[in-house]
Amino acid sequence: MDKENEIEEYLKIQIESVSKLNNHTETLKKILDVLFTARDNGNRIYVMGNGGSASTSTHFVSDLLKTSIIENKKRFKAISLSDNIPVVFAWSNDVSFDSIFVEQLKNFIDKNDVVIGISGSGNSENVINAINFANKSEATTISLTGNDGGTISKISDINLTISNNDMLTIETMHLLVCHLLITLIRNDGKPLFTY
Repeated sequence: MDKENEIEEYLKIQIESVSKLNNHTETLKKILDVLFTARDNGNRIYVMGNGGSASTSTHFVSDLLKTSIIENKKRFKAISLSDNIPVVFAWSNDVSFDSIFVEQLKNFIDKNDVVIGISGSGNSENVINAINFANKSEATTISLTGNDGGTISKISDINLTISNNDMLTIETMHLLVCHLLITLIRNDGKPLFTY
């Protein structure tokens, strides 16, 4: 296959994946409602993931903390559990990599907080442990997954699964979902675009 055909095929797959997000409108609305409730009630939002999902976690939290600011509205309280490298390495080295997120949650989590796990496979053990702990702590749990959703999709209160097995496509769609949510938050019920 020549490069031009490869480019066209790749973009076709991305377009098809974006189109399939139309099937998740109700789930996206539920996630948005949870985020608004957390903001308005002063609850914290914790986001986590490994690898590319850690990058998406950081990006989403950055957008929640700055890009989503609306005049005369409360600000989001959001933390990426993937970001504090010394803490991640300390728990990983002294206990296990599977504990890096749950041990951080033990320091902070309160009832009605929100915990968002991002995992392309849906089977990241450290995310599973954190979601289980968050459920026991009476937090609201949300997951963004890929493939068949894995274990994480089954234990989260709300799940959005990108039904694709290509990790790069899954990660692209997860970031798109995060940007969609931020756009909806910024518009706060107003029409998305005016021409």
